[in-house]
Amino acid sequence: MRATSVGHAGIFIETRQGSILCDPWFNPAFFGSWFVFPRNDQLPTDFYDALRKPSYLYISHLHGDHLDEEWLPANIDLATPILLPEFPTPELERRLRKIGFTEFIQTVDGVEHDLGDGLTVAIHVETSITDGPAGDSALVVSDGVHRLVNQNDCRTSDLNALRAHGPIDLHWLQFSGAIWYPMVYQESPERMRELIDLKVNSQFARAMRYVEALDARAVVPSAGPPCFLDPDLFQFNVITGDELSIFPDQTQFLLRLQESSRRGIMNMPGTCITIGDELQVDHLLPDADVRKIFSDKLTYLRQYQSDYLGWLDNMKANWAQPTDDLLNTLKAWWEPLLAMAPALRQGIGAACLLRAGGLDILIDFPNGEVQAFNDEPYGFRFEIDRRLVETVVAQNAVDWSDKLFLSCRFSAWRSGSYNEYIYNFFKSLSAERMQRTEAEAVKKFAPATPSDEITIGDYIVERYCPHRKADLSVFGECSGTELVCTLHGWKFDLETGECLTAQDRKLVVRRAQ
Repeated sequence: MRATSVGHAGIFIETRQGSILCDPWFNPAFFGSWFVFPRNDQLPTDFYDALRKPSYLYISHLHGDHLDEEWLPANIDLATPILLPEFPTPELERRLRKIGFTEFIQTVDGVEHDLGDGLTVAIHVETSITDGPAGDSALVVSDGVHRLVNQNDCRTSDLNALRAHGPIDLHWLQFSGAIWYPMVYQESPERMRELIDLKVNSQFARAMRYVEALDARAVVPSAGPPCFLDPDLFQFNVITGDELSIFPDQTQFLLRLQESSRRGIMNMPGTCITIGDELQVDHLLPDADVRKIFSDKLTYLRQYQSDYLGWLDNMKANWAQPTDDLLNTLKAWWEPLLAMAPALRQGIGAACLLRAGGLDILIDFPNGEVQAFNDEPYGFRFEIDRRLVETVVAQNAVDWSDKLFLSCRFSAWRSGSYNEYIYNFFKSLSAERMQRTEAEAVKKFAPATPSDEITIGDYIVERYCPHRKADLSVFGECSGTELVCTLHGWKFDLETGECLTAQDRKLVVRRAQ
């Protein structure tokens, strides 16, 4: 088996039985905010031609840095069989059919699928709304001799599931940030530094928990970080380490692996890892040139940026212009969705002010209304370029997390701590999605039963974290009277059950007798 990095989460897996192309991403994503780092637009012609003719195609989920809807139909034979995760909604298949693909191999969650002659795949899915209502997935590939796990940014809650298929040679997983928080929030520099450090440490801790559980021969940092070439966003690149950004690069996680006596392999576009009795690693560039990308990162990024400044200007010129009926359009679109979701609205608990370049719109979640803002109280605020709002509305984008928020091209404020329900609303802007989002909200508000309780230290607690239902018997760590769910770093006071990370996420807890 041989695995070659295509950049970011992209992998070209070659076996004697056939090849699988995973998550090829080339075109800048999220309104030209995210670019592949290191760049993959200069791959050798022979490798580029080979990866365009895979036996199978695997797209892990719908996000724009995994599903490149511009590159795929222009480069991949539309009759290529697609390995389809067993997601709760058929959105991924619909999107792929819309761009022309016709052949799909439907897999069953976590079950090995025989592709023939000893080549097997198993796709594990995560379906929390936090992953997006269409879900996220991880791929396990075996050629009968060796095994690769492509976890990308799938935050599987079952630490044993991916290892259950047998020993793992290569484990590709996300380690860096892939969200807008906390950089877009209005905080003092001191508070922002604190939040950034907490977020980065949580990211690394979660990744290391997966590394320890899968216990692969080698780990490949994957699915990030992107880089930011737009001058308006360039400060989100981590260059010296002092930047207020959650996007540390591969070198930082490789150090963490080294400190834990784990073998890490640098992920560069074109890096080829041949799996045998030994792992052979071949970079396209000499090792000194690879090191220079990171040791002189500013120079590398400035050159990369200079190649795309014209592209960025043209991209921005094509953003939609203001219309006269934006408020009425959103009202007609969103109020029926709000009517479907009383539990979700209860979880949000306050109104949200959307400021879009001179137009102030109040999303009154408690009352289920969308209206012009007239100085009403609110608990959340988003300030977004009017053209970006108009663009996602014109696209009828049902997931603003993917289409807009991941761009980091906005600022935000909230009166309290993190509230996942408001983002779940913006991820669920269709009846199909809202039905699942509301059902999950109802489930989260349901009280725990004794059968769902475990003992941690001197306390009996509900087994599943109120945030994303992570199994605290696996992810829970107790330190005195504080419990940490290491899947996302959420903290709870074991004496009171109060969540120290967000509001309205109380843990059911009592002292053991």
